[in-house]
Amino acid sequence: MRVVVLGATGNVGTSVLRALDAEPAVESIVGVARRAPAEPGPPKVEYRPADIVRDSLDDLFEGADAVIHLAWLIQPSRDQALLRAVNVEGSRRVFAAAGRARVPALIYASSVGAYSPGPKDRAVDEDWPTEGIATSFYARHKAEVERELDVFERDHPATRVVRLRPALIFKREAASEIRRYFAGPLLPTSLVRREMVPLVPAIDRLRFQAVHSDDVGEAYRLATVRDVRGAFNVAAEPVLDPDELARILEARPVPVPAAALRLLALATWKLRLQPTPPGWVDMALAVPIMATERARSELGWAPRHSSADALLELIDGMHRRDGAPTPPLQAAAAT
Repeated sequence: MRVVVLGATGNVGTSVLRALDAEPAVESIVGVARRAPAEPGPPKVEYRPADIVRDSLDDLFEGADAVIHLAWLIQPSRDQALLRAVNVEGSRRVFAAAGRARVPALIYASSVGAYSPGPKDRAVDEDWPTEGIATSFYARHKAEVERELDVFERDHPATRVVRLRPALIFKREAASEIRRYFAGPLLPTSLVRREMVPLVPAIDRLRFQAVHSDDVGEAYRLATVRDVRGAFNVAAEPVLDPDELARILEARPVPVPAAALRLLALATWKLRLQPTPPGWVDMALAVPIMATERARSELGWAPRHSSADALLELIDGMHRRDGAPTPPLQAAAAT
């Protein structure tokens, strides 16, 4: 198999490359990113620089057995036109090029963020509506691209289309990137330690899921080599709620109104003290808990890491300023 991976150098992309490189059925991998790494990747990987908004993708997709579309932009959060150009228009260009190349399999990185508001006291399956969260640009874009993929799937029935909808994705090597995207340079490294988190906000709907990036990479490998179609939720146990977070971090849950948390996020974002707009809070409190039975039964997927282990690995990586030798993940990008 020849597999093309768009967005190959980020948190998920680097894990996908490792998983595919270890797969005997995959003979070659084209890792596509706006900036190719200076260091070589896994043995089967050839890096190719390309921008999904401006560059032609036809030559990249020619002869591909599968295209994995991971390319996505989270920052700069204040440039909504750029974000939409990459996330929505760029995805549309990817799908169009895959159609012209008659790629046999198209695997898209959707997200829990694509889901409409849902329950926190029970898990929903992949049939839950995917209309996103109105106040989150990330969720709106994920939902809009799902609609683009609906059109592609209707117009290209011969292409096997898979949508993976993972929870929050963590790993040590992504610590610098995640810190830069969501905390910014003003957070002192000395404070990013488990023992420096004495309190966690006890908010009723603060219940979310997480998964290790390497386990997500394995889900993409399985989606590439197995004859499956449709959407798959991808998340590890346990669900992270205030009590579980307090246990993991050895902290104390303290009741906090959701409105106060959102107001804090809005104020600090407007003051440019941190780069995360309040829509991320809205999304965290609104999206449902996902059931993962379909991924386990049809993909044969099972996480090797718990959500708690993935979170602690990320926190430790932030404290140590860990990264990886790709432009998005390099530790030197942290301040």
